[in-house]
Amino acid sequence: MRPYLSILSARFRTLLQYRAAAVAGFATQLFWGLIRVMIFDAFYRSTAVAQPMTYAEVVTYVWLGQAMLRLVPWDIEGDARQMVRSGAVAYELLRPLDLYSLWYCRALAWRAAPTALRALPMFALAIPFFGMQWPASWGAAAAWAAATAAALVLASAITTLLTISLLWTISGEGVSRLIPAAVVLLSGILVPLPLFPEWAQTILNLLPFRGVVDLPFRLYLGHIPPSQVLGVLAHQLAWTVGLVALGRWLLARRIRWLVVQGG
Repeated sequence: MRPYLSILSARFRTLLQYRAAAVAGFATQLFWGLIRVMIFDAFYRSTAVAQPMTYAEVVTYVWLGQAMLRLVPWDIEGDARQMVRSGAVAYELLRPLDLYSLWYCRALAWRAAPTALRALPMFALAIPFFGMQWPASWGAAAAWAAATAAALVLASAITTLLTISLLWTISGEGVSRLIPAAVVLLSGILVPLPLFPEWAQTILNLLPFRGVVDLPFRLYLGHIPPSQVLGVLAHQLAWTVGLVALGRWLLARRIRWLVVQGG
């Protein structure tokens, strides 16, 4: 366990060095957050139909999405893509470590470090100036924190699965272009999932992406009572276990036939 914790710590500290990128990303996320708030403001002003979320809840949901955007598993770590393309992945196979655990630790850092750099400034601005609400209660805050931790391990499992897909496609461009559209739409980061039609809710409930964004955010809002946090965690962790098992199976299968290209 110690080598993996060391890799996680080292990678996390390395990613914290990209402060200029974090500032640029924060400014971009703030800009798009304001645009999305204006879009939902126009929507709520123009509709007379009762919605499953209030306007204030949607605004908070949007700012939570902007704060936690880097947690969403919509991309593949650039270093991992480059290792596969160049053939340097062969060096990873020579390490006396489990390759899946190694990539999973890197994915944890890849998701956690940029989120930490951008989330705190977003909360500091959005709560006093842009209509973001505090958690509905102390219980809601605790439930949100627990669900966010579970969302991190789930998002890392999805990210690791995407990394493994590089061994099958080499370039990874197809995955890189398809995954963002699916994850952004189905997680709730684009449109809050309660606003989707009733017929879509069953499908959305069965997919893992809700556990990354929608469920933690609604716990924060009190839209899901804190008493139901165990059910949320069960959903997130069940998908995490399933995706880890799938990733390990795919990796073990592909390693037998891996052809290293590049040099």
